[in-house]
Amino acid sequence: MQSEFVDEVLSRPPLVLGVDPRPALHGSSPLAHIRNYSLELLEALASKVCAVKFQAAFFEAMGPQGFALMHELIAGARVLSLPVIVDAKRGDIGSSAEAYARAYLETYPGSALTVNPYLGSDALEPFFKVARQSAGAVFVLVKTSNPGSSLFQDLALESSGVLYQAVADYLAIQAEQQRVGNWSRIAAVVGATYPKQIGEIRGRLPHSLLLLPGLGVQGGGVVKGSGLLNSASRALYYPGGQPNLEEAVRQAGLYLEALA
Repeated sequence: MQSEFVDEVLSRPPLVLGVDPRPALHGSSPLAHIRNYSLELLEALASKVCAVKFQAAFFEAMGPQGFALMHELIAGARVLSLPVIVDAKRGDIGSSAEAYARAYLETYPGSALTVNPYLGSDALEPFFKVARQSAGAVFVLVKTSNPGSSLFQDLALESSGVLYQAVADYLAIQAEQQRVGNWSRIAAVVGATYPKQIGEIRGRLPHSLLLLPGLGVQGGGVVKGSGLLNSASRALYYPGGQPNLEEAVRQAGLYLEALA
């Protein structure tokens, strides 16, 4: 039986490695170097992270070979028993949502996918359904790390509160139906750059994992707490702005000391 993503993640240190490859940093044969560097980094950090988050856009930007490379690295992570989050922020309705869910959650059982909630409940339900069937998880965007997130996510509602709070409250209801013990397969993305909102959203989503991107380069700091998954991409994948295996291991150690 496939291991539950939630159980796998919670059994590990609460640090997520974000893989956002930049070909310009990898010499004259970038795809080959990205492949080798990434696999070496996954192996080196296997005991120090709870999951690997692959940012699909950076692989898609490299064309068909880059997209194929992402899938190869996902398989490599699973061979190392590392939980996988595909950061693709998918969001669509009907058969398209079902196809996206199958593409990532069904293809890689026990893995997770980030999704956009702004097309409504019928855009989310196919992802929730397949996550249940595949022992995976769905990370729904609630309060994202970028400075411009407030333009829409902080819009005041006539009833009360703001838009991101309404999204969190909707997810709380759905999360109760997808519990895996004390935790749910329905999780949320909350930027590490908004520490006040992390605490508030944790109160609204007491049984959901919270993925906290933005650690390091974007200015976010380590946030301690049960079910809080601190995610570092450039700061951990490219420490010092370059591929550097030894420095990445050192940086992961520093993050884990701060999280202890």
